[in-house]
Amino acid sequence: MGVGRRVSAVVAAALLFPLALGAERPNIVILFVDDLGYRDIGVYGGPVSTPILDGLAAGGVRFTDFHSGSGVCSSSRAVVMTGRHHIRAGIYHVINDRSHDMHLLEREVTIAELLKSAGYSTAHIGKWHMGLPFHGRDKPTPDRHGFDYWFVTENNAWPSHRNPVNFVRNGTRVGELEGYSSHLMVDEAIVWLDARRFHARAHGKEPDQPFFLNIWFHEPHAPIAAPDEVVAKYGDLDDPAAIYSGTIDNTDRAIARLVEKLKVDDEFDNTLIVYASDNGSYRQDRVGELRGKKGSNFEGGHRVPGIFHWPGGIARGRVETEPAGVVDLLPTFAGLLGIDPPSGVHLDGADLSPLLTGRGEFKREQPLFWFSPDAGAAVRDGRYSLVAFPGYRLPKDREAMNDLYEQVRAVLEAGDDPALTHGDLWTQMFNGFDNPEAERLRIQFILLNQFRESWIPALKAGGFDRFQLFDLEQDISQQTDKSAEQPETFARLKQTLLDIHASVMADGPDWTQSVVRSD
Repeated sequence: MGVGRRVSAVVAAALLFPLALGAERPNIVILFVDDLGYRDIGVYGGPVSTPILDGLAAGGVRFTDFHSGSGVCSSSRAVVMTGRHHIRAGIYHVINDRSHDMHLLEREVTIAELLKSAGYSTAHIGKWHMGLPFHGRDKPTPDRHGFDYWFVTENNAWPSHRNPVNFVRNGTRVGELEGYSSHLMVDEAIVWLDARRFHARAHGKEPDQPFFLNIWFHEPHAPIAAPDEVVAKYGDLDDPAAIYSGTIDNTDRAIARLVEKLKVDDEFDNTLIVYASDNGSYRQDRVGELRGKKGSNFEGGHRVPGIFHWPGGIARGRVETEPAGVVDLLPTFAGLLGIDPPSGVHLDGADLSPLLTGRGEFKREQPLFWFSPDAGAAVRDGRYSLVAFPGYRLPKDREAMNDLYEQVRAVLEAGDDPALTHGDLWTQMFNGFDNPEAERLRIQFILLNQFRESWIPALKAGGFDRFQLFDLEQDISQQTDKSAEQPETFARLKQTLLDIHASVMADGPDWTQSVVRSD
């Protein structure tokens, strides 16, 4: 798949980047959180105490204009793993393994496969949500995507972040675990790191194989839970906003334990740590001045924290304003290591190495692009964002959905449930309730709302009927359409968006065809 090393690429890397010929390759750790907004953690002006993340940002490169691969979960994760638009990789929207055939296509070259071919040991720990075969459908497990070791959940921690029951370790269900998801995952990471070291020493040597550790936390995605003493720092123990903040705080504490482990093992200075979120927050109060939230193609749906930390290899204390995103991770790792990206494959991301090291010239061949069957599309080029609205209407039973919404409201009102007084009920419909009857009705609502693979042919034939242009340097809240004032920019970005959209849709598999299901 073209993931070997070219002499020319190695020489260029040695000249431009800190990984010179013969230098030790860094370990790579991705810390990916779930539903965390742009204004959640301390270093981004948020209300949550996150001293470890703040410290990683201060000692590395912090992006102020960083973006997830999508406004929702499954699709964003496919972008992380491949450096390609999620539809090219097989995932159109949020996956339900009970009702969807779609999954991350096995033919895609993932970060894990790229790094494994370069001599890395690989582990995935935490949420997966790109398709698993545990409900009778033929889907690849993480080992078929390049991971030596995997400890995963299909989707969210269940029944909440506290004492989850749904982890699977290398294909075997683990059962109920005691503790909070973020800490349980760091426990697993530490055990894996120790096992690598023990195995090497059993053979009379120190471990010299670099590792890739992919940790995908569940927090702060609902259903949420955090220790009472942590939640109490942010408000009442039954306040969803306080619990939400508590989950983020608790995750920072878990990351602190991982950082300490890397220091104890003398691995910290030669470990590249990347921190980001899979999409914007579902809470409008946690996206700052941005328009939109989770699920949206406006900035609030996909602008997220982006932190890179590697004391032995990249700049320290740098704040980077260039637009970038998780789509850039695979080409960036290839660039930093001086190895070839997958050959014969269109990458939608760019190599951020020049921005991370301060050496060389950064160039993006293709603007950042987002697409959602529900929300339409958006493209980002420099200071300008163009948002396109779908020219079709998905055939959802909206009357039945509204009826279920009102039933949930009635159930919560009858029980004087705090979900009615703390936060937005419509948002809670997509995240969960403690009330069993409200949760039963909510699940019916979600099933009516979920993506259907039978819509794919219509999506491929569909288009957009309205476009808006925004100048983010003057209007980060995307309130003023500049298309009439900037006709040339509008026309250029409109054509760019349409061209990328056509390319993505041409690559996207039609999961209604049986030939695709076998990948």
